[in-house]
Amino acid sequence: MVVFVMIDGMRPDSIDAANCVNLQAFMRRGSSTMQAQSVMPSVTLPCHTSIFHSVPPGRHGITTNYYVPMARPVPGLVEVARMHGKKSAFVHNWEPLRDMTRPEQLSYSWCHEPPLDQSYDDEMHREAVRVVQTQRYDFVFVYYGSVDTAGHVYGWMEQGYLDQLTHVDTLVGELLAAIPADSHVVIQADHGGHERTHGTDMAEDMTIPWMAAGPQIKTNYTIGRSVSLLDTAPTLARMLGFGNHEDWNGTSIDEMFIDA
Repeated sequence: MVVFVMIDGMRPDSIDAANCVNLQAFMRRGSSTMQAQSVMPSVTLPCHTSIFHSVPPGRHGITTNYYVPMARPVPGLVEVARMHGKKSAFVHNWEPLRDMTRPEQLSYSWCHEPPLDQSYDDEMHREAVRVVQTQRYDFVFVYYGSVDTAGHVYGWMEQGYLDQLTHVDTLVGELLAAIPADSHVVIQADHGGHERTHGTDMAEDMTIPWMAAGPQIKTNYTIGRSVSLLDTAPTLARMLGFGNHEDWNGTSIDEMFIDA
């Protein structure tokens, strides 16, 4: 199983500031960089479209949180996985993410509008734990949206934002404990933020954490090459056992694999 965990709006410097013990431990047992880069505009839907399709916004055309179909479609990670006989599941609490896959490509999809308090991610998290424990799917995407919401409410790196990240770190620890030991896991953010917003080319908005662990991944390793959102799908594709799609612009982060 390959599990992809998104923590929306998590800045690299927030992990230590919020004392995220589970994310810190995950980095030690895998490979990571705190200098990965988002795309412009550094906004959630453009970022996720770039992540799942490995092309920049100038290619896929999504520049706001409103989805429009691509004029020249690029197969996304889930579609390519389906071509290779893989079963995928999405568990999230932000409804626009439904457009990261085309119809009849997912084997399972769960989404529920969350409450606007600290429990924002809790119901989604419980479902994610249940899904990974079933071991029915080759690829599982899990999306925690509350850290970004806290950034907009309190301001990035303010105490309310850090408190929410600490809570999500506890949830992530529970999720990691439920994932089968022979799985590969990628955890990252889509963008950062500053004050109560994001979307600019400022370093605070563009710089994100990116980390991975699993049987084929080097432990306690700092990734030396530059990493972009576009590299996530090719790396997940390698973990799933198939190669980079010819239409994708990113490349697998091969240096972190043990056989590199």
